Amino acid sequence: MATTTAVENNGVREIADGVWWVGSNVRTNDLFEGMWQIPHGVALNSYVVKGEKTAIIELVREWAGASTELMKKLHAIGVAPSSIDYIIMNHMEPDHSGFLSTMRELAPKAEIIASARGAALIKAFYGIEGVRVVKTGDTLDLGAGKSFTFVEIPNVHWPDSMVTLETSTHTLFSSDAFGSYGAHKGYLFDDEMPASDREFWEEETLRYYANIVALFSDHVPRAVEKLKGVELKVIAPAHGLLWRGNPGRIVAKFMRFASYKKEAEPEVCVVYGTMYGNTENMAKAIAQGVASEGVKATIVKVPETPMTDVLAHAWRSAGLVLACPTYNYNIFPPMMDFLAHCQHMRYDSKKVVWTGSYGWSEGMKHKTFEEMTAALKWDVVGRHSFNGAPNADDLAKGVEMGKLLAQQVKALPPKQTDAN
Repeated sequence: MATTTAVENNGVREIADGVWWVGSNVRTNDLFEGMWQIPHGVALNSYVVKGEKTAIIELVREWAGASTELMKKLHAIGVAPSSIDYIIMNHMEPDHSGFLSTMRELAPKAEIIASARGAALIKAFYGIEGVRVVKTGDTLDLGAGKSFTFVEIPNVHWPDSMVTLETSTHTLFSSDAFGSYGAHKGYLFDDEMPASDREFWEEETLRYYANIVALFSDHVPRAVEKLKGVELKVIAPAHGLLWRGNPGRIVAKFMRFASYKKEAEPEVCVVYGTMYGNTENMAKAIAQGVASEGVKATIVKVPETPMTDVLAHAWRSAGLVLACPTYNYNIFPPMMDFLAHCQHMRYDSKKVVWTGSYGWSEGMKHKTFEEMTAALKWDVVGRHSFNGAPNADDLAKGVEMGKLLAQQVKALPPKQTDAN
């Protein structure tokens, strides 16, 4: 584990020569983006770079004391807000920019820098005009050897998104690209991470990607291509770990997650909802069939399992089992909610088993399913409805569908390796 020569005062860390982390770790019951649970919190990473002039990159929002923490950290490194020359907004979503109006009052001479779309959104959200617009290839010299190069990476994950490279330290401030959920656990960097936490950060990064970035997966390789050939010693995102020991790992991880849009891991996610246990029994039979083929099955129940977790498991899995009863002539509403997320986020190219119980009628259930999934390129390898409780033949059919799904899924190559 690498040592650090960082300044540590009020939680401040010098992450490279003349570059400081001045962010905050938020632990709250609030929902990220108003909808995603963050049981392990989230880091709001903000950075200061000092040359002859001073820049702050990304801010925080007024959330669980984050803005107070930011001000304390600026004081700890001797930066009065009034002395800041540049406020660089790689992305203006309010978890990054919520403190912008206040910071502008505290730093009246600071020039705000953003992409063209970022400038338009800053005006729309905060009424701030006169933002300096930059585009790919533009540079900014802070003096004393510190300079920035800007690269636009639209739709990773908003149209305004860009990254900022500090050229002397080869530090990439990547905004939401290469980020994750999860508050820091006493360390900032990947090379300070205990081996026992590796799975934690894999899961938090996957969950963040599945919730926030999945829809824009086609744009991730384009963003990475723009950075091809650039030496990166530190990747400093707006959320999650900073990557110094092996910055290429988080890039490879995002590329792996992006690839799941076309072909995910050879695993199965069983998503089921049940009213009285009948559909649950069928889901268990299908899972038994999957397991009999030596394929991993992750079983999640809706609505009891938070949607943030359901989506992460589903994004990772090449196979989906969707099991739910008919409810008032249609799909069980919690399953319909999951399908709506899949539809909206473009969870494409899955191999699927579709099943469930019905009472007096199946109504519009199957028509709704077809309409909601028509654009997703799903290969439905098995479907079976049953009236009331599943009998022995129904359960045997479930086992066989699980086996068939598993056989097709396990023919796919695994995507996760030690390198990503």
